[in-house]
This record gives sequence, C-alpha cells and structure tokens, in this order.
Amino acid sequence: MGNLIVSLSPHAHSNDSVKKNMYGVVIALLPALLASFYFFGLGSLIVCLVSVAACMFFEWAICKGFLKKDPTLLDGSAIVTGLLLGMNLPSNFPLWMIIVGALVAIGVGKMSFGGLGHNPFNPALVGRCFLLVSFPTAMTSWPKAAQWTSYLDAETGATPLALMKQAIKGDADALSQIPTAWDMFLGNHPDGMGAMGEVCALALLLGLCFMLWRKIITWHIPVSIICTVFVFSGLLWLTNGDKPTYADPFQVIFAGGLMLGAIFMATDYVTSPMTHKGQLVYGVAIGLLTVIIRNWGAYPEGMSFAILIMNAFTPLINMKFKPTRFGEVPEAK
Repeated sequence: MGNLIVSLSPHAHSNDSVKKNMYGVVIALLPALLASFYFFGLGSLIVCLVSVAACMFFEWAICKGFLKKDPTLLDGSAIVTGLLLGMNLPSNFPLWMIIVGALVAIGVGKMSFGGLGHNPFNPALVGRCFLLVSFPTAMTSWPKAAQWTSYLDAETGATPLALMKQAIKGDADALSQIPTAWDMFLGNHPDGMGAMGEVCALALLLGLCFMLWRKIITWHIPVSIICTVFVFSGLLWLTNGDKPTYADPFQVIFAGGLMLGAIFMATDYVTSPMTHKGQLVYGVAIGLLTVIIRNWGAYPEGMSFAILIMNAFTPLINMKFKPTRFGEVPEAK
C-alpha cells in the first residue's frame, strides 16, 4: 500500500470538470446548429451527424487499438470536435471527405499527441485546413439557403468574403452585392452563405453569452479578436476613394468564420494562453493575422490559419505571461 500524500492547505474546490464544460460548449452551439438547420435543411443535418459520428468512432478506435486505454468518448471532447468540424464545412460536402477530415482531426490533431490536454493545435481546425488544402473545390462551393431537401445537388453562389476578395482585386461592383451588416447579423443573405456555422452572427453571440454566463470562457479572447479585426478593417475602409476597395468593418466582422472561430475555436482551453494578459495578446495577434490573410492572402478566409499559427505561439505566450503563484506578492511596477 503506497502512502497517501496530501499537499499543504489551502485547497481549491470547484464544480468544473472537462465533461461539464464540454457539454456546456455543446449547449452553446445549439443556436448556431438550429440556425444552420433552418437555412440549409437536410444537408446541414447530414454533415453534422456524419462528422460527430466519425469523430467519436475514430477516438474510440484509436484509444482501443493503438493507445490501449479506455475510450474517452463520454468527456464530450470528440462531440465538440465533430460539431465544430461539421460547422466549418459546406452543407453539400461529400460524406467520404467528412470522414477523412474527422480522421485527420482526431487521429492527427488530437490523439497523436496523447489525447485531450496534450494537443498543441485545435483538432477541428487541423481537420478543416487539411480538407481545404486537399479538396479546395469542394471546400469553397457554398450552397445557397433554403434548399431543404437537396444535398449534393444544391445550387451554389459567392459568399460575402469572396465578394470582398473580388473588390480588392479590382471588381468595382463586388461590394454592392454584399448583404448589409444587419442582414449578415441575422443570417439573411441567401446567395452563397458559406460554412454552416457562420451564417448567423446572432446565433453565435447567443452561444457566447451562455458561455460567459456559465464561466466556461472569459471575454478576453473573443472580444480582442473581434475588436482588432474591426479596428484594422475600419482603417482600411477609411482609405476608400471614389472606387471602393474595402468593405465596411461591420460587414467584415459578421462575414465568414470570424465569429465562429473567435467564440468557439480560439478559446479552446488546451491551445490558448492561460493568463488574461496572454489571452489579449493572443487575440489581437489572431485578429491582425486574419485581416492580413483575408486582404492579401490566397484564400478569402484567414481565421482558421490565424488561430493555428497562434496555437503554435501559445507556449511562448505562456512563458512571457505567467500566472502569479499562490501566496506570491506581484512585483511593483
């Protein structure tokens, strides 16, 4: 019988757990999920179910077959990864590609590093970026809304981000085709709506409010990302002359995956900094990188790449901004 070692008091007590927080994220995603079902119908349901099922299967199979340990399905992390991966895909995405993306997300992005708590990169974004690089045509064919019974034959159109990119390249009429910021906030832009999880900013903000209320996350990362994109996009917008090139900053923050990424993926516990100061630096850097990639990169969207880049810098940020040890008096500045 080994000795029971108890550390010195005081002891911290909390009702939080990985399982509780993960299922809290699932609840926070419900408004966006319902919005995607409303706008895309059958295709949205199929993509989400296949993505979640594939992520759960691969986590179970890898735990049993390779790591030789009990599966961790009940902690909810595989469900969250599956939902976020599905919400980053078009609603007409081929099923076999979803399964490949789930394998990369769980097998490469998570389990190859030892599972939850050890992965340096957000697994859903690893899967999403792999699919974008491997199958660019399928990943950028965005269905229009209100096609309830269609799936692979859904009609596609240009997204607001694609139109913004066209304007930067010199298309004088592109900005006039972009829905208003209010329409994008509500999800009222039926032509080329984008990925399932980015169609309605209101639904995503409801999820943010829930997570802040439940103290699942803090405001530092999402607010710093959104404010940074707004400020730098606003500065570019102010440079517009007689021939507008840059979109209104309100349109920019409601377009694409900015809200989804800032609220649900950049805030991942494992891959984001521990301290509030570090989170602010992390968020500002993600926002700035997103603006740079969107305006001067090869792809219209830059949120996923920006988050993954800053995931790699998280250990350095944690080294710079270390939490105060219990009982330690902060140095006077």
